[in-house]
Amino acid sequence: MTGPDMRSSSRRAVLAGTCAACIASLAGCARYGTNNGLAGAPATPAGGSSSPAGVPSSGGGSGSGPAALAKTTDIPVGGGKILTAQKIVITQPTAGAFHAFTAICTHQGCIVDQVGGGTIDCPCHGSKYSAVNGSVVNGPATLPLAAVKITVQGTSIIQA
Repeated sequence: MTGPDMRSSSRRAVLAGTCAACIASLAGCARYGTNNGLAGAPATPAGGSSSPAGVPSSGGGSGSGPAALAKTTDIPVGGGKILTAQKIVITQPTAGAFHAFTAICTHQGCIVDQVGGGTIDCPCHGSKYSAVNGSVVNGPATLPLAAVKITVQGTSIIQA
């Protein structure tokens, strides 16, 4: 066979082969932290931690729960603390009222760098967010900071 029919068959064969190779390579992929339904397969890599990247685990294997993000005494009343590694900002606008938000500015993805005067401030373009609810107080950002669920256990602030 020669001519247009031959070229079209070759293209189909190449495309089919490429698709088959992609499917085969994807079939070998396993999602981290799961056993993909395989009986006896470990849920995490041998010796690995089940904590997501950037979130400290409690370690020790004692089942004592997650590690504290901060101590309540680390968060000043009327201010807050930025946890750069976890990309979380924790605020305490009034005594005993703790709130947490993502520390990533919704304008262009900079990490906020200051909490005070009732706002969480971004150094890149001047966006300011409410320390109470993460809403935009001053643009150019138009979207609020996403809330991060936390709980206070004694003097420890834990990500829920």
